[in-house]
Amino acid sequence: MTDPITIVGGGLGGLTLARVLHVHGIPSTVYELEASPEARTQGGMLDIHDYNGQLAIRSAGLFEKFQAIIHPGGEAMRILDQHGTVHADDPDDGGGGRPEVDRGDLRRMLLDSLPDGTVRWGRKLTAVRDLGGGGHELTFADGSTVTSGLLVGADGAWSRVRPLVSSALPAYTGMSFIETDLHDAAVRHPAAARTAGSGMLFALGAGQGFLGHLETDGSLHLYIALTKPADWIDAVDWADTARGKAVLLDEFRDWAPELRALITEADSALVPRTINALPADHRWARVAGVTLLGDAAHLMSPFAGEGANLAMYDGARLGEALAAHPDDFEGGLDAYEEALFPRSQEAAEEAARNLALCFDDRAPQSLIEQFAAYEAAAR
Repeated sequence: MTDPITIVGGGLGGLTLARVLHVHGIPSTVYELEASPEARTQGGMLDIHDYNGQLAIRSAGLFEKFQAIIHPGGEAMRILDQHGTVHADDPDDGGGGRPEVDRGDLRRMLLDSLPDGTVRWGRKLTAVRDLGGGGHELTFADGSTVTSGLLVGADGAWSRVRPLVSSALPAYTGMSFIETDLHDAAVRHPAAARTAGSGMLFALGAGQGFLGHLETDGSLHLYIALTKPADWIDAVDWADTARGKAVLLDEFRDWAPELRALITEADSALVPRTINALPADHRWARVAGVTLLGDAAHLMSPFAGEGANLAMYDGARLGEALAAHPDDFEGGLDAYEEALFPRSQEAAEEAARNLALCFDDRAPQSLIEQFAAYEAAAR
């Protein structure tokens, strides 16, 4: 079986590419390792930027549907220090520059826009073989194989497609997150809900802090951030929730009681996540018949808020480049990668800077000053 355009990975970037290709009358096939669209929850809220993510949605012809899934009030932001002092409390002004949406709703919007059968579920890629002349043979965990005419790696941080073009691997940034939720926060955890506010929460100190967001279902989705050695997170049995909370409470022993309560009142499991990144200047020489998008191309920390936005923007720009070169996909890949590398590097460098300033010795003042600089530049 040969696919003219094969996309590995059914995340936001891969689905945006498939949708933009469909808009231009170009068929593609997406191979996704998850068993179904409902196999797992898709994470928390995303702010979709008007200069990249929203442009991708417009290219996909889905902007009206996108507006219907925006979370009103989600752009509100509160910044606290470790003593619980509020340094900024900005409401959602309704400007729409970075509206918040639920990642699951966004993915469903993209899935619903594709022809039946575009996404092949439960297909875990295990190997890729270069056939020469731009063709590649893909082998999946179930033993099936397909041959691609054009292969796009949209398969995330630990991409199996990336080695075809680059030997780069993600490296640990020094920051780890413990992810958890406080369900039905306004009713079950009213004090925590008041502390967090109605949108995004930053409670920051030197080397650690809390990042949170009030979700559309009323839960408070929380990332507990710590600067730790790479092996620290593996030394704790996070499946033992009581033990994990005790470890975290000891790490935050000097923090305000209302912030420590975000740990003690957590309802869900504690999920450890190391924050990894590719080199900011990651790029590769043109390889016939294959390219990358999203985290496969430019994994970075979340502190520029660009991961999902860039993945969708990559997908849209790649789809448009291929549509502009219908008889010369290699020309389309040249044009796509020429623009991809500098924009990826700029965002990755910003993400690295923001990670450092969020948790420096002046936290949260450095972040407040950064936001002020953004606002001044926008004016």
